[in-house]
Amino acid sequence: MRLGGRLQGAIEVLADIEARKRPVADALKDWGLAHRFAGSGDRAAIGNIVYDALRMRLSHAWLMGDDSPSALAHAVLFRQWGLTPEALAAELDGDKFAPEPPTAETLAGFSARKLEDAPGYVQGDIPEWVEGSFRQAFGESWLAEAQALAERPTLDLRANILKSSRDKAVKALERAGAQASHIARYGMRIPAGEGASRLPNVTAELSFQKGWFEVQDEGSQIVADLVLPEEGDQVLDYCAGGGGKTLAMSAAMHNKGQVHAYDSDRRRLAPIIERLKRAGTRNVQVHDEKNSLLAQRGKFDKVLVDAPCTGTGTWRRRPDTKWRLTQKNLDERISQQQEALAQAGEFVRPGGMLLYVTCSVLPEENEAQVNRFAAKNPDFQVVEALTSWKTLFGANGPQPRSSDGKTITLTPASTDTDGFFFCRLQRKA
Repeated sequence: MRLGGRLQGAIEVLADIEARKRPVADALKDWGLAHRFAGSGDRAAIGNIVYDALRMRLSHAWLMGDDSPSALAHAVLFRQWGLTPEALAAELDGDKFAPEPPTAETLAGFSARKLEDAPGYVQGDIPEWVEGSFRQAFGESWLAEAQALAERPTLDLRANILKSSRDKAVKALERAGAQASHIARYGMRIPAGEGASRLPNVTAELSFQKGWFEVQDEGSQIVADLVLPEEGDQVLDYCAGGGGKTLAMSAAMHNKGQVHAYDSDRRRLAPIIERLKRAGTRNVQVHDEKNSLLAQRGKFDKVLVDAPCTGTGTWRRRPDTKWRLTQKNLDERISQQQEALAQAGEFVRPGGMLLYVTCSVLPEENEAQVNRFAAKNPDFQVVEALTSWKTLFGANGPQPRSSDGKTITLTPASTDTDGFFFCRLQRKA
């Protein structure tokens, strides 16, 4: 397919997402099934246009003076892919599969408008109703933080030290462009790429099948490290999901001690079994029923609560969720977080640690939650975490944000990772 056909395909997918309010991955999959002539490179290019459009939907629409799928897709090529309107017109000339070009009036408006004249939430490409939360979380830096969440993400991997060193894994992925990460001790990174370029399918690599590495955002690796799992520890991953942090903690413990992975959602937990086998872990027990853990209440050294959240920290990877988020969603997540903290706290032994993590940057889900929990449960107190960061990752490299000098927030702008919040609470002995 030429660029015109790819652009038209992206417009059709964007229209499907808008009309049916469905996840972008589902819309792209269905488009591909209905257009089997499109090759993998074509599908990747269409996906890039769609994701780029959704990441910067508000600013694209404001500059184009039009929020239609066609306007958004054209804005991607003008603003993110580096094509001028004239160059695009020349590229699409004679392409019968190309969409209708923007009108001269639309292009004139696009050239005349300046983004700095737009409202702040439009410049930051965030829903208007969350601007106040961003201002509360980041102060004068809120706009830069919001804009960083609208950029393309890298592909991050974690070398599995149970089977490989990081150097060995990096060398195995040399043709994919992998490099050692700047912060995470076992992290590897493949650049995001530009325009139509596609990321390599690393899970097809023999080294992946051998268990030498896992796909895991660097931020997720970092918060798993901040749990400080040690050989011989009894650790509970209370909201384990697919098991990324479970696997990272198990490797850090060198298969010694025990990690219990629990999640009430069996569908989210299901992938962990195959991942554990491939990684060569021997110290993980998986639970999909809380009753199987009740005998161990008050006995765990460390309990990690990777709480259900709005996922605002992952907007680079899941931009469609940004525009579906509502105050009702946030309120539901806040309630679920309070419940998860209360339940998980029962499993911490006296003197042990309760680690609270979200992939959100909203203070309502982060500082407000741990402060509320500590006030309601005086046998727990927030313990400073910045010292652990410096010990693990150094004081001279990228540093996380901290609103109170104790808790830690990772963001694309500060640490070049997904957004994560981390807090350590210690139970009185």
